[in-house]
Amino acid sequence: MLKYLKKYWFFCLLAPLFMLGEVGMDLLQPDMMADIVDHGVLGGNLELIIRVGVKMTLTVIAGGLCGVLCGIFANVAAQGFANDLRKDVFSKIMHLSFQQTDKISTGSLVTRLTNDVTQVQQMVMMSVRGLVRNSVMFLGGIFMLYRQSPRFALVAACALPFIAAAVFFFLKKTTPLFAVVQQKLDGINHIMQETVAGARVVKAYVKEEYELGRFDEANDTLCEENLRVQTLLAFMSPCMNIVLNLCVVAVILVGGYTVKTGGSITPGNTMAAITYLAQILHGVTFMANIFQTFSRAKASADRISEVLNSPEVLPGGSFAGETKQKGCVEFQDVSFSYPGSDGQNVLEHISFRIEAGQTLAIIGATGSGKSSLVQLIPRFYDASEGQIIVDGINVKDYDPAALREKVAIVMQKAEMYSRSIEENIRWSNRDADPWQIKKAAQTAQADDFICGTPDGYYTAVTEGGHSLSGGQKQRLSIARAVLKDCEILIFDDATSALDLKTEASLHQALREECPGVTKIIIAQRIASIRNADQIMVLDNGRISDMGTHEELMRCSEIYQDIYHSQLKEGSEDK
Repeated sequence: MLKYLKKYWFFCLLAPLFMLGEVGMDLLQPDMMADIVDHGVLGGNLELIIRVGVKMTLTVIAGGLCGVLCGIFANVAAQGFANDLRKDVFSKIMHLSFQQTDKISTGSLVTRLTNDVTQVQQMVMMSVRGLVRNSVMFLGGIFMLYRQSPRFALVAACALPFIAAAVFFFLKKTTPLFAVVQQKLDGINHIMQETVAGARVVKAYVKEEYELGRFDEANDTLCEENLRVQTLLAFMSPCMNIVLNLCVVAVILVGGYTVKTGGSITPGNTMAAITYLAQILHGVTFMANIFQTFSRAKASADRISEVLNSPEVLPGGSFAGETKQKGCVEFQDVSFSYPGSDGQNVLEHISFRIEAGQTLAIIGATGSGKSSLVQLIPRFYDASEGQIIVDGINVKDYDPAALREKVAIVMQKAEMYSRSIEENIRWSNRDADPWQIKKAAQTAQADDFICGTPDGYYTAVTEGGHSLSGGQKQRLSIARAVLKDCEILIFDDATSALDLKTEASLHQALREECPGVTKIIIAQRIASIRNADQIMVLDNGRISDMGTHEELMRCSEIYQDIYHSQLKEGSEDK
C-alpha cells in the first residue's frame, strides 16, 4: 500500500523533519534546567536564571511550532492516503463479480471500507509522526543521559531488556486477536445491514426481540474478544511503569551517593537524568503502542488487500465497438451452475435464438432457472458450458461495460435511492432531458401517479423506496430501464405487483415506443406474455417447450396446466 503514499511524499518528508525539531527542543530543556539548578539556584545567580529561562521559553515555543507543523503535514499525508485508498477499495468492490460479493458478505465489505481503512490510516499517522518522535527521543535521550553521566546511561541500559521482553510478550499474544476482532465486527455490520434493510418484515412478524437477541449475541462476542485484547494490553503499561519507577529510584540513589561522596554528578545532573530517563522509557512505551497499532493495522491491511488483490473472476474481452446486429441474442447449448454449488447445474443444454426487436417470454415453476438464464446475458455470471452470443459476438469477448450498455434489466425487487423521483429515473441516463424522463415514465405507466404526488417528479423518495408501493417502485424501475435507450430490455418478473390492466397498457406502450428493442420477459401470469413472439417453458433448468401461445396451447402439457390453473383462479384474461 506504499504506492498510496507516493503522491504525498513531500508531506511525509516534511512531517518527520519538523518532528525532529520538536524532539530536539524537548531534549535541550532538561539540560538547560540542570544549568539553572546548578549555577543559578545553587549558585545564587539570578541573571543566569533569567537568561536560561528565556532560552527555555523560546525553545518551548519553537518546539510547539514544529509540533503543530508536523501534525498538519502528517494529517495531510494520512488523510490523503486514506481518501485514495478508500476510493480504490470502493471502486474494486463495485467491479467485483457477483460470485465474489456472494463470498464476502456486505457487512464485511462495509467494515473493510470503513474501520479497516481507518486502522491503516492511523498506522500511517503513527509512522510519519510517532515512530520518528519516539525513535529520536529514545536515541537522543540515551545520548543526553550519557552526557550527564555514564552511570545514568548504565541504569537505562539495564532496564531496556526487561521492557523489550515485555513488549515482545504482549504483542505476540495480542497480534492474532486483532484479526479475530475485525471478523467479529464484520458480524455486527452484517446483522445491522440485514435488520435495518428488513425492518418492516421484522416489525410485521414481531421479531424485534429475536433480532435483538442476534445482535446482543454478536455484540457480546465482539466485546469478549475486545476485552481479551485490552486485558492483555492493560498489563503492559503497568509493567513498564514499574520498570520506569525502579529506574528513577536507581538514578536518585546513584546521583545522591555520588553527590554525597564528592563525585562529579550534581543535583542538576540528577534532575536532568530523571527527566531524560522518563523520556527514554516513555519513548519505549509509546513505541510499544505504535507496534500495537502496527499489529492491528496489519490485520486490517491484509483484509483490504484481499479486496484490492481479488483476481478478475470474469475477465473482460476487448470488443467495445459497434455491431451490425442490434439486440440479437443466441444461446448455444448453454449449461450453468453457480460457483460453489459442486457443479450442480441450474440450467442444462439451453439453445434458442431471438432476433432484434422480438419479444421472448419465459415461464416456468419457481426454481426452474428463469432468473439464472437472464443473468447470463449481461454476464453477471459465466456459463459453465456453451456460448452466449449477443449481436454476433460472444459475451466473453465484449468489454463488460460495452456489453452492459446494450442491456437494461429490471429486477422483481425494485431498487430505489434516497433522492427525488426524477433523479431515480434519470439514474440510468444522466444526459436525459425532462421531456425524455417524462416520456419514459409515461411508457412505464408511472406518469399519472407521479403527477399526483405533492412535488411531482421532484418528490423525494425515502430510503429503499419505502414511501412508494410495490407497483409504483416497479413502474419507476421500468421507466429507468426504458430511459437507458438500450438494445435488450429484460424484465425479471418485474411486473408482478401490477394489475392486469396496467400491465397490458405497459406492454402496449413498449410495443409502440420501443419497437426495435428486444424484450425478454420473465412472468408468472400467462396473461402477461400471451402476445410474445416466442414463449419459452422452462422445467428443472431445461427448455420443455417453445413457441407462440397458440402453439404451446396445442402441444405443451406444462403450459396448458399453467393456463388452466390460472383460468380457474381467475388470473387469466378471459
